[in-house]
Amino acid sequence: MLAFFSKHKASVKDDVLSGLTVSLALVPEAVAFAFVAGVPPTVGLYSAFFIGFVSALAGGRPGMISGATGAMAVVIVSLVAMHGIQYLFPAVILCGLLQVTVGVLRLGKLIRLVPHSVMLGFVNGLAIVIGLAQIGSFKTLGADGTMTFLSGTPMTIMIGLVALTMAVIVLLPKLTKAVPSSLAAIIMVSVIAVGINKFAPENWIPAGQNNVVQTVDDLMMNNLKAKAVTEAEQKALASEKVDATEQPAATSVLNETQIATVVASVQPAKEPLPMLFFLDSRYVLAPFSWETLLIILPFSLILAGVGLIESLMTLTLIDEITETRGSGNRECIGQGAANIVCGLFGGMGGCAMIGQSLINVNSGGRGRLSGVVGAVGLLVLVVLLKPVISMVPMAALVGVMFMVVIGTFEWSTLHTWNRVPKSDVLVMVLVAGYTVLFHNLAVAVLLGIIVQALIFAWHHATHMMADIHFEDDDKKVYQLHGPLFFASVSSFRELLDPVNDPPIVAIDFYFSRVYDQSAIEAINKIAERYRQEGKCLHLRNLNADCKRLIERAGDLAEVDISEDQHYHITKMI
Repeated sequence: MLAFFSKHKASVKDDVLSGLTVSLALVPEAVAFAFVAGVPPTVGLYSAFFIGFVSALAGGRPGMISGATGAMAVVIVSLVAMHGIQYLFPAVILCGLLQVTVGVLRLGKLIRLVPHSVMLGFVNGLAIVIGLAQIGSFKTLGADGTMTFLSGTPMTIMIGLVALTMAVIVLLPKLTKAVPSSLAAIIMVSVIAVGINKFAPENWIPAGQNNVVQTVDDLMMNNLKAKAVTEAEQKALASEKVDATEQPAATSVLNETQIATVVASVQPAKEPLPMLFFLDSRYVLAPFSWETLLIILPFSLILAGVGLIESLMTLTLIDEITETRGSGNRECIGQGAANIVCGLFGGMGGCAMIGQSLINVNSGGRGRLSGVVGAVGLLVLVVLLKPVISMVPMAALVGVMFMVVIGTFEWSTLHTWNRVPKSDVLVMVLVAGYTVLFHNLAVAVLLGIIVQALIFAWHHATHMMADIHFEDDDKKVYQLHGPLFFASVSSFRELLDPVNDPPIVAIDFYFSRVYDQSAIEAINKIAERYRQEGKCLHLRNLNADCKRLIERAGDLAEVDISEDQHYHITKMI
């Protein structure tokens, strides 16, 4: 299904137009992730700008889009809740320093260890997560101060505009490719939504709302109002010392009048331009001490790991789509530099965004210019063109994201699951399921790699065998097949029979290799058993790597290696 994103050659026009499309798609997700992290919406928007701009210039994958992401927001919310927002910015800076260190040490190539089954599970799980994330756009602020689903005419119009957006994206490329279909769909549906909001009868407008078709600005304000109501209810509970579990399910802590007052009090705040966080009077600075370092270090390590795994996985996916190759180590450095700058300017940090990256690729964006335009376009929209954002309907952006879901999901897995090993299917389901349930992509990928590695180890552990034959009537030779490592040492010991074997025994490693200390220890113990039986054991055809491994073991292996020119053997004393 990845072929859905058609192959394009890089061009300035495509990069600029795709970047503009991405800038519109960045707005609602940056705001949403800021709410998840428990920081002001503008922190999420400016974070998306800094991360996107720096990583587009310094990263290792042209055409990949970075910004504020949910995977990192989940970690940030714990830090902010436990220690306060003043610890967020130094934690993001330390995260960036750790990521730069990984790149300098050239550890980005470790992404090659990710199996294809884990990649498929990651892609499919993320597609489902992106789809489920759009459900919130079908909600509006209810009378009780909570977000509730649209109904009646507003819901019908919302569904119709989403379907129209998707239809334009699919059909327009068949007519012309001069303009990215996603951008054309957003503009067309926005014009229609403005007309509906201007001329629709008042009885179509949901109670307490300004528009029939909900815009980005409407969604932002509704979330702010819902958050304000929740905070007011928590304060009321705390002041009255009421156990929330004792409240009836259908009864709100605040009455309708109080809710209406809280909602009416919420006004859009005019936030200043981003500045260095230690010069911003809005924030109390965390003390520069070892105690602060001990507080932020665990969170910074997790943020660095989550950001790098998600970025490198996205890089691999974009490589596959564009049939080009990015630099994993440079991406680590670029993401680290972006997070350092983001933290210095009071941002929440971020990493690569697979949804926006696929929008960019689908729209023809291939060069670094597309990422730069996307980031700068976002900043212009936030600072200078806020009225333009306020007119963009959520239906248009939801339609674009639904097309991303369709293009991201690897549909072939639905009819090939019975043609691949069951262990691979298990890993795919495990990674996708963990991604959907916990929204933690880094842990999902790590879990998949661990499970796949264990399956690999078990599979090779059960394939240790030996062909047995005799030479000169008094020498028994075990011709080993399969790797000798920690998981196969038990099978190795079971193959040999020191009690009943003849006085001279040879173990031939021509089709086998010694991989770790467990293998060396197994060889040492089996040699000791033959020695106790008064028999001579030879090791034959150990390759150079295996010999060096045994030599480095020194006294641990208790061997004296000598070569027999006739048999090319290593002799155990």
